Amino acid sequence: MAPKYTAPTASAKRKAPSGDKRGDRNRSKKAKTVTGPKHRKFNDEEEVASDSGGSRFSDSGDGGAELKQAKFPRGSSKPNGNGMPVERAESSREAHAKQKKLAQERKAAKPLADEVHRTKKLWEKLRRKSHVPKEERQQLVDELYSIITGRIKDFVLKHDAVRAVQTAIKYSTPAQRKQIAKELQGTYAQLAESRYAKFLIGKLLVQNDDEIRDLIVPEFYGKVRKLINHAEASWILDDIYRGVATKEQKAHMLREWYGPEFALFKPGNSAEITADLNKIFAEEPSKRGPVMKNLFAMTNGLIQKKMTGFTMLHDAMLQYFLNLKPESEELKEFVETVKDDENGDLLKNMAFTKSGARLVCLLLAHGGAKDRKQILKTYKDTFQLMCGDPHGHMIILTAYDVIDDTVLTSKTIFPEILGKNEEKDIENIIFLANDLNARITICYLFEGQSKSLFPASHAYDLDLLAEIHEIRKKTSKKDADVRRKELVAAVSQPLLTAIAASPKDLVATSFGCQFVTDVLLSATGDKSTALEAVASTAAGEPTPAPAEDADPLYPPPPHISLTPHGGKMFKTLIAGGRFDKASGTVKRVDPPLNFADVLYPVIKDHIVQWATGPSSFTVLGLLEAPDFSAKKELLKLLRSNKKTLESAAAGEAASTAEKADEKKSKSKGKGTQAEKGKSGGNQGAKLLIEKLRA
Repeated sequence: MAPKYTAPTASAKRKAPSGDKRGDRNRSKKAKTVTGPKHRKFNDEEEVASDSGGSRFSDSGDGGAELKQAKFPRGSSKPNGNGMPVERAESSREAHAKQKKLAQERKAAKPLADEVHRTKKLWEKLRRKSHVPKEERQQLVDELYSIITGRIKDFVLKHDAVRAVQTAIKYSTPAQRKQIAKELQGTYAQLAESRYAKFLIGKLLVQNDDEIRDLIVPEFYGKVRKLINHAEASWILDDIYRGVATKEQKAHMLREWYGPEFALFKPGNSAEITADLNKIFAEEPSKRGPVMKNLFAMTNGLIQKKMTGFTMLHDAMLQYFLNLKPESEELKEFVETVKDDENGDLLKNMAFTKSGARLVCLLLAHGGAKDRKQILKTYKDTFQLMCGDPHGHMIILTAYDVIDDTVLTSKTIFPEILGKNEEKDIENIIFLANDLNARITICYLFEGQSKSLFPASHAYDLDLLAEIHEIRKKTSKKDADVRRKELVAAVSQPLLTAIAASPKDLVATSFGCQFVTDVLLSATGDKSTALEAVASTAAGEPTPAPAEDADPLYPPPPHISLTPHGGKMFKTLIAGGRFDKASGTVKRVDPPLNFADVLYPVIKDHIVQWATGPSSFTVLGLLEAPDFSAKKELLKLLRSNKKTLESAAAGEAASTAEKADEKKSKSKGKGTQAEKGKSGGNQGAKLLIEKLRA
């Protein structure tokens, strides 16, 4: 029996002589390892008690308890807790092999273990599409369907097996997809909550099958409030709402945000399903209080959780805002909730959805100077993405129209969308000029709400601008024309510099030509360099012969005189203004451009080809320009080539481009000009001949 341990006496605390280093080391080790009778700790190198039961401690020379140590080589037997030796420990390789074997045994014991293993093998082959011949792939798909048919529910909740099911859907026929969709009925809400199975829902819906859509979407009715707060289900639910659900299905889902009553009780079959709160409150005004309270609680809860990217959230927030009373405490609280979002993630996400962008526009229109400044500051690093977005660009237009501090607007927006150095400026401006949405953010300052800038596809933009302009009558003080001119003055110089630096890239497209025309007509500052650069793009032979080594897939771009947009741009710049339908005249800009004198020396050597080609109206514009100084010289050149003009007017010498256009029109079934009742020949050449006769 081992003797009881007794605490060291006071003599044990005495220091050893300074020369006795061993004593110092032993006492230091003793102090670390021996703490008392109840908490005695020993390291692996402590002395092993003797077989006779001797004590681990022996009296040191100075009266203290000395801890003796014995070294145990690596791999040798060590004592166990009772002082008895044990066998040598297993190597790490043996332990790993043992664990691996145990894991395999556990997998094999699970249900459908063999089937899951086989589906994974099939998936490994099928996912490498380019390495599997079509016939072999069909055999693999058939085998995969033979395994999963009738047991889809057992496979989709396994993270490794659900990928095989997704691959089966990828290569499935419409009938097979419908079979899978029907087999999974009743489980879609559960699948949406799964980290892996939620993608299976997307695979089924991405095929745009209305029958499958109508099977899946109704299963989320009554569960929207729960699922929109779920970390996994919320994203697939919002994807379905945004990209798949019909208008009626969206209304069903959004109505559940208004309170439990809308989730539990459905309107009758004959009743119209609407999520418009104005209509709901018009029918039942008593519901306004509870609905607005529930709606704010739902939206605010997601905002606080930083789950601000949902289209459904933005639709709900817009409905809430549109039904707030002006100057109410609810309105102030809502505005502060939106502005106070940390990092501005809410406002940034809202910019890229239809309802979210409209809500931000309304906040800018209704807000004060401080609110508008804070909102603009939030978008400081996002304006470039917004200008090319179908919805985000409307926030920039609203900022132009409602913010009176044009210095703030120009310093905040223009450096972001144009760039902050000259090289980057040119690249960004070329993008702005040619992008369907981004060009509006620049050309709007010069053209306003013109039909060329806002075609029928952008009718919603015009409706929103009309709503904003009505609101700004009460919230903005500066005159709209003064505001626009100040913004044009701020943006003019970078645009003129870009036109002068890269004219060919800008005039290569119809959008680019429209952009160049707008800037040269309406910008302020010295335009001479930019005008010369644009004129230089007209140099050269208008009808060049194709090079022998030219790539047939990527032919060289046509000469600018052969393009409709190029000729229109030159004609407008020569006229020095736009045609006004009301007065029937051209409204020339001040100071005048005098572009006719800049262009004529460049095209002088090929003036006859211009006069008989697609851009013949450009030559006619030179003769009609009031500030053209070489009019007599041009008339002399044209008279000397009168026969060529007459041949073109009669249609006997059609250009290569005109013949190609005629052939293209016939292939599309449009018919030629003569077949449509119009006289053939070059119309511009005919008018030039009349000028020569006058």
